[in-house]
Parts: sequence; structure tokens; C-alpha cells
Amino acid sequence: MKKRNLIAACAIAALTTMSIQAQTPIYLDKNQPIEDRVQDALSRMTLEEKVAMTHAQSKFSSPGVPRLGIPELWWCDGPHGVRAEIEWNSWGYANWTNDSITAFPALTCLAATWNPELSYAYGDALGAEARYRKKDIILGPGVNMYRHPLNGRNFEYMGEDPYLASIMVVPYIKGVQQNGVATSTKHYVLNDQEKWRGHINVEISDRALHEIYLPPFKAAVVDGEGWTIMGAYNKVRGQHACHNELLLNEILKNDWGFDGVVVTDWGGAHDTKEAALYGLDVEMGSYTNGLTSESDFGYNDYYLADPYLAMLKSGEVPMSTVDDKASRILRLIFRTAMNPDRPWGSQATPEHAAVARTVGEEGIVLLRNEPVAKKSTPLLPLDASKYNKILVVGENASRSLTQGGGSSELKPKEEISPLAGLQAIYGNKISYAAGYKAGRSMYGNVEIITQAVEDSLRAEAVAMAKDADLVIYVGGLNKNHEQDCEAGDRITYSLPFAQDQLIEEILAVNPNMVMTLLSGNAVEMPWVNRVPAILQSWYLGSQAGNAIANVLSGAVNPSGKLPFSFPKKLEDNGAIHFGEMSYPGDSINQTYLEDILVGYRWHDTKKIPALYPFGYGLSYTIFEYSKPEISTNKLLPSETATVKVKVRNTGKVAGKEVVQLYISDKKSSLPRPEKELKGFQKVDLQPGEEKEVIFTITPAELSYYDDARHEWVAEPGIFEALIGASSTDIKGKARFELVF
Repeated sequence: MKKRNLIAACAIAALTTMSIQAQTPIYLDKNQPIEDRVQDALSRMTLEEKVAMTHAQSKFSSPGVPRLGIPELWWCDGPHGVRAEIEWNSWGYANWTNDSITAFPALTCLAATWNPELSYAYGDALGAEARYRKKDIILGPGVNMYRHPLNGRNFEYMGEDPYLASIMVVPYIKGVQQNGVATSTKHYVLNDQEKWRGHINVEISDRALHEIYLPPFKAAVVDGEGWTIMGAYNKVRGQHACHNELLLNEILKNDWGFDGVVVTDWGGAHDTKEAALYGLDVEMGSYTNGLTSESDFGYNDYYLADPYLAMLKSGEVPMSTVDDKASRILRLIFRTAMNPDRPWGSQATPEHAAVARTVGEEGIVLLRNEPVAKKSTPLLPLDASKYNKILVVGENASRSLTQGGGSSELKPKEEISPLAGLQAIYGNKISYAAGYKAGRSMYGNVEIITQAVEDSLRAEAVAMAKDADLVIYVGGLNKNHEQDCEAGDRITYSLPFAQDQLIEEILAVNPNMVMTLLSGNAVEMPWVNRVPAILQSWYLGSQAGNAIANVLSGAVNPSGKLPFSFPKKLEDNGAIHFGEMSYPGDSINQTYLEDILVGYRWHDTKKIPALYPFGYGLSYTIFEYSKPEISTNKLLPSETATVKVKVRNTGKVAGKEVVQLYISDKKSSLPRPEKELKGFQKVDLQPGEEKEVIFTITPAELSYYDDARHEWVAEPGIFEALIGASSTDIKGKARFELVF
């Protein structure tokens, strides 16, 4: 009897399950087309539920629809690693013990690799860590242009050239999103300074907007298929970027066909009606400064909360606005939080450490490598047998550089300092002197270092340098406030903490100096011609020490190339050249007076040589280029041309070279830069090995944006394809004509 009852019960359960499955809503069925799922879920939601999805419910989450089983979204700061857990409703850290991660190199370093394959590996590792931490969106990558060397967040971006940033951002996005974690490309757009970032109004020509500042964002949306975009803090032509009719409705969603979510930077919304009408989808962090401040307002007081609901009910804004926002958010949820096929992720693995180290090694740029005194060979790589006493000087050799900097601050499971990396190779030959002390300085809270302490540290380092065979100086900036840090631009181009004086005094007693600069910005170098070897080493994250030591020792041949120009002096930069109204503005408005001449475009066109040009970087080997060959000297608009060049490693060690293609328009209706980057390839060559590099040229690479016609134009005429090892080191030219 009991057996029959059990069988009957099982049969009823099976029929019930079949009935439930037959009635499963479309939005819960992953096998249904995503747009059908979006529309089905939308049809089941109340107006209040739709509105709730468009604003935050905590510092880093936004609501789903609990009644329908639709989960909330969890957002997380990046773009160099998954930030430690923040409390539900404050900026304080939650002090978890299981949120230590891999700190990856800053995006300036990633850009300096000029290696799209590494960008994909970086994104994939970052996405896996975000997924493991149950994050749905990582707030990165950053692709604002490096307009000038004072911007506090330049270290989070990919340099001064829109083509380089466009090529490097796409694989990053694809790598992250294959883990079922969305990227949020930021800060859209013209957030090119931190000073007055919350309200400064940027005036810019259409041409500069389309040629320089928009392309990386377009690449992120169109080629990378990124699922979210973060709006900028600043205004653009009088409207805040987070609810800007031109930027969001006309360009992003209409022209580019973006089907994802626009999210504010934290505190970036300022008006309910504009937010409703002009393209914003999710409002986060309102009534804060985006970093530290709190308010008495609750989440229902947000612009897209109760005030928005009231406008919808009164008819002041149309219902179609909330349906569009909710549809985009649902699409994001189905791609991330309700995607049952996404992997589980992983965190702080040896594989991720290897990615961080490799990016660091390939991103380090060798700026200078000269012999010391009358010696015939360059100082680097360091031959351990030649040195018994190696003095490491500089607080950055031992200081954690994953802390500070604002929202990109990280909590790494492991952080190998430059000092530790060098000790691992050179052992007890290494001694250390701090030389200077920076203290901590965040958002105006400054730790004061007395003059007596400063003098004492400098004197100790100089005294030890007299007795050393070699000095390795590890200095630069350090992500303090008003150095490389969110919410404050740099106030000087020179090195802080009297480092220039320290460097000069060490050189006076010991000219055998290797300098490795840790920064995300160019710095002034008054001692440049007296330091035999200089590395630009960025902020390298968890594996910083290993990457630096491997390059210095020669275990790795440096192959990084600068993603931005180093001006000799600050006034040589195009944005700074035009004075206050160009940067930083008058506190209300600013105008980009250098227009399209950003970075090397300015230096080359205006004949103002940079100290170190865009695309520059030395190697421990020698590369020789053949004369470039072009497939045709007359190019029709419907055709493509190819440019071929052979590159040979004529040195004694293996190395990687970045072969760069620039295009020069010899005559045009509108002024153009002397040359523009339109292609690059990184080739790996053994000693004596030769490879052929092929570039394809289409009329698109020859075009400029005509702001009178509001379209891209390729004019007939003479062009040159320039093959170079940097923007100024041109190895060969091939002339051709575009004919209609």
C-alpha cells in the first residue's frame, strides 16, 4: 500500500513539474531569444518596479525585481582589479577576509605593451576575478585621452592616441565579458581633468570630439560590444555628460546603436527631467562626491527614484522613457546575473599573477640606456658579476602602490615590491635607503613630513651612494592626492618630495645610476642627460618587483613603447600652451583650444620636440627595417592598399619590436596633423630572425571629420605611409595617391 502511494505521489509530482515547466515565463528561459525575454519580463513589471531598477539601492548595487525572481546587479570598481568590499551604505571598507585579489598593472602600462593579445588576457583574468567575487559589472576600462600630464587619473587610461586606445580596449572588453561580467567603459566623455570635474563645462569642436575623444568609446561599443558605459562628471556644451542629449541619445544610442546601459559615475546625476529624457539608465551614488561624502537623502530621493515616478504619473515625461531604461537593464541582467552558463571564475591564481607580471614586463619602457663614463657598453642589462654593492634608493621601492589613487585602490593578496624583486635576484648585494618620505595624502588629508626628516633621509642616501658600485633609484609619483589620484590634478610637473635635489646629490657622488620611475604620468627630468639608464615602469600591481627586476637583469628584454609624449617642459604640451581657458578653465568653463592637436599631433605639427615622443621605447637588441613597399601608388575609394616592411633582429638577444604605421596627408582642405597612427604590430624576433609585417590601408584610414558636413571625408590627393619605431623615428616612407 505504501509503495502504491509513493508511486502515485511521484506521478503527481512529475505532472506538476511538467505543468510548471509548460508555464515557465519566457524571461526565465535562457533558450529564448534575449529580446523576447526582455519584453516578457517588462510586460510583467509594475511601474514602481521599473523605476526602482533605474537607481541604486546601496553604494554598489541596484535592484532587480524580487517578486519575479529577477536578481539585483552588483557593480564593482576597477579597472585594474576587483576592489575590496565596501559597506552597504557607506564608503567604509567592510573588512572582509576573503576579498584579496590580483592587482593588475595600471592601464597606462597595458597601453604601453602595444599588445592586443595581452589586453585580452588581462581582461579575461580580471573578469574571472570579478565573477568569483559575484560581481556583475566591473567599472572599467578607462579610455579618456591623455590630453595633458597633470590629470590625476591619466594612469587609469590608455594614452593620448585614439587609434591605440581603440585597438587595445576591444580585447580587454571581450576578455572580461566572456566571464559573464559586463564592462563599463569610462568616463564618457571629456573627463580629462579632475580639477572641478563635477561641474566644469567643456567646449570643443565637433572635429576634435569625433577625431580624438569619441573613437575609443565607439570601438568599445561597436567592436567590443561592451554592455555598459559610464557617464562622465563634467558638462559638455552646457549639459552634464550623464544626461546629455547629444552624447547619449544622438551619438551613443542612435548613431552607434548601443543596446546596453548608461550608468552615472557616482554622483554624476543632477536633474530628474534631463536624466529621464537624455539617455541615462541607472543612477548611482547621488548626493555624494563619488568618493567619501554622505548625505541625509535616501535612495528614494534620487533623481530617478520618487521624483521620476511622480513625473511619469503626471505625464511630464513619457512612459516610453522608463520602458527603455528597464529594457536595457533587463538585457544587462540576462547577460550577467541571470546567465546560468557563465563560468564560476577564479581569484588570485598563479595564472593571474603570470598575466600581471607579463603585462608589467612588456609595458615597461626603456627610455635611456647609455654607457657610464668611458665604458663602451650600455649600463643595462645589469650584469651581477660586475657589482658587489648595489644601493636601492627611493620610497617607491618599498611602498605599496596599489593603495591610494581613489576608486582604483586595491587589496592584493600579494604585492612584490621593487626592492623585494631586486633582492630575489641580487641577494645580499642589495642595500636600501629611502632617500625621501612622502607620507599619505588623500583628498586633502595630508601627513606632514618635517624638513628635518627630509634632510636626514637625503643625507643618509647620499652617504650610502658614495660607497656603492651602482645606485638603482626607484622614485616618481605614488598615487597621493594631487599626484596620480582621483579628485585632484597634479599641481606641478616636477617630481614631488624634493626628489630632484636627491637625484642631483646622488649623481654628484656616484654617476652609476639606473632610474626606474613609477608613475602614470610624464614628469619633468632636469637631470635626464646625466642619468645613464632610465625606465618608465608605471604602477605594476601585484607583480611589480618581479617585472622590474626581470627587465633590469635582462631576463626579459624591454619592449614597451610610450602611449603618450613626455614634454620637455609643461608649456610644451598643447593643452597647457594656450593658458587658463584651455586648462583648467575659469572654474566654470574651458575650451579645448589645441583642438585636434593632442599629444604627438601637437609636437610634430608645431615643431615642438618632445623629450620622449609617442611610440618611443628602446631595447637590449637592435632592429633593422627594410624599405617599405606599397601595393599600389594609386588607390581607388573602393580598394585597399597593403604596405609591407621587413624587420630583422640584428642583435644578440631575442626581442620584441612594435612596428608603427602613420599616415600623412600632404594637402587637405582642412588643417590636419603632420601624421597620425593608423596601424601597429608587435613582432617577436630571435637573433638574426626576420619577419615581414603587412598593413592594410583603406580610405577610412585617410579620412578626417568635416564638422561643416558632419561626416567623415576622404579627399583625393597625395598621402604618405610612414613606417616607424616611434612617432619621430621614421624608418621609411611610401607615397601613394587617393584618386576618385
